[in-house]
Amino acid sequence: MHTDALLDRFLDELTALAPVAVWAHGSLAGGDYQEGRSDLDLIAVLDRPVTLGAVRRVVTLHRRLRAEPLAVRLHCSYFAPDALDDPERRHLTWAHDHVMRRPVTPVTRCELHAFGRVLHGRTPAELLPPVRDRELGAFVVRDQRDFWRPAVDKAHLWRRDDWIDVGLTTFARATVTLREGRLISKREALRELPALGAPVEVVEDIRRRRYERPAPPTEEWTTRRGELTRAYLGPAIDSLVTTYA
Repeated sequence: MHTDALLDRFLDELTALAPVAVWAHGSLAGGDYQEGRSDLDLIAVLDRPVTLGAVRRVVTLHRRLRAEPLAVRLHCSYFAPDALDDPERRHLTWAHDHVMRRPVTPVTRCELHAFGRVLHGRTPAELLPPVRDRELGAFVVRDQRDFWRPAVDKAHLWRRDDWIDVGLTTFARATVTLREGRLISKREALRELPALGAPVEVVEDIRRRRYERPAPPTEEWTTRRGELTRAYLGPAIDSLVTTYA
């Protein structure tokens, strides 16, 4: 099943929850979506508070989709219109094949306003409060300082493709947001990284895995890639935070 067909089935299954709106953000909305590699990042606004019954229906819905290969990458947060104002509030979310609660961050909110894709119902501009520049900047600094910087010290994480990819592209996107006040795609982030001093061979590794189908990395390269990334990213985050905190 291809992406559009999966989204159509998801929206059909979601009818029982009577969504006011369903939006896509991230790569799916921003024009850099790579089928089978990119996540499908969605927001569903329901017409009433999220009850225990709604949680059960959400779990059932996503479990029914499990047979579809792309469904493992479909992540969706669920909330009611009266729960949209607080960016710190944690919302019912299906992601990584289980239920959790997590906030809809200022970055996600900005994406929705800037280029969110309406899959059903009302638009982000109709329902979602705008994000102030100061709020966006403060979140980006906090995310780099409190999440990504401590993670750099955990060497085992940086043997994984996803940590390499997201860690470096998120840093580049954070830098541009703080420097210029705008959001960029992962493709743009990969173009920015060499100018920011990132190891070129690691950036090229990310690019190949995102847009081509290279052979699996060797153990030697996996180790070296992690060391190069951590050696670069730690001081780079420290400098960014010092500049913009």
